[in-house]
Amino acid sequence: MIIAVFPGQGSQSPGFLTPWLERDGAADRLAAYSEWAGVDLVAAGTEWDADRIRDTKVAQPLIVAASLLSWNALEDRSAVAGVAGHSVGEFAAAAAAGILSEEDALRLVGLRGRAMADAAAAAETGMSAVIGGDEASVVSRLEELDLTPANYNGGGQLVAAGAIADLQRLSAEPVAGTRVIPLQVAGAFHTRFMAPAVDALRAAATDVATGDPAVRVWTNRDGSTVDSGAAFRDLLVDQVASPVRWDLCMAAFADAGVTGIVELSPAGTLIGLAKRALRGVPGVAVKTPDDLEAASALLNGASA
Repeated sequence: MIIAVFPGQGSQSPGFLTPWLERDGAADRLAAYSEWAGVDLVAAGTEWDADRIRDTKVAQPLIVAASLLSWNALEDRSAVAGVAGHSVGEFAAAAAAGILSEEDALRLVGLRGRAMADAAAAAETGMSAVIGGDEASVVSRLEELDLTPANYNGGGQLVAAGAIADLQRLSAEPVAGTRVIPLQVAGAFHTRFMAPAVDALRAAATDVATGDPAVRVWTNRDGSTVDSGAAFRDLLVDQVASPVRWDLCMAAFADAGVTGIVELSPAGTLIGLAKRALRGVPGVAVKTPDDLEAASALLNGASA
């Protein structure tokens, strides 16, 4: 069973979409994505500098657009037996699974980025990766500091989120055996600080049409599979202020007998986590069009 995964972050360095736009139809597709998301994704992916594309309002639709560009360029998509996305990557996964149209996915993710940016501006918050250590001890320490474990990424990585002052205390007095790395994000995503963004997204998503998934799809909520498109849409909304349980997703992949993983652009992060948590499972990170051949080879091996 080969699955496709869609990142919530990745190697979105300045100009990273330029090689994708050399492919037939990609420029027109990205122009449509730009209109739907309310962001000039063509300029963002080819001209803007690192600070501009890191802006939450830009980064979220840009990541989803890149994932869908690379997904549409992937041959033998029929060999993909399941999909999952990390954080905002769940919107790309929903489109790939037929739960949302690409237009609705981009419209909603554009709104999500703006709403989360507004929520982040209301308080001085952030996120820090905690690498290594005993997970129970790390979570206990976060509770002491009024921080939230926002991303359980597996492979010995957890992301803490909350007030900047509390994150600084964590860096100053880390749990034994851990490294704390501040992340360049605008706020405490996937925590209670994002409650206003949940309300805004829910109001927009309520009437969005959904289809039941055409392939198996896993949710960040708890790593379970979801059979209802409407239920998955509601999970997308709630996930804005809930922890991302990618560790449980990877455990579910193992239980399902996943034999290969293709990560769509901007790829690299999720394949890196899988190398530690799903040892021996081959994976391809589709960072540029040059990686499509390796992805096709993996998929063709599954369908042979």
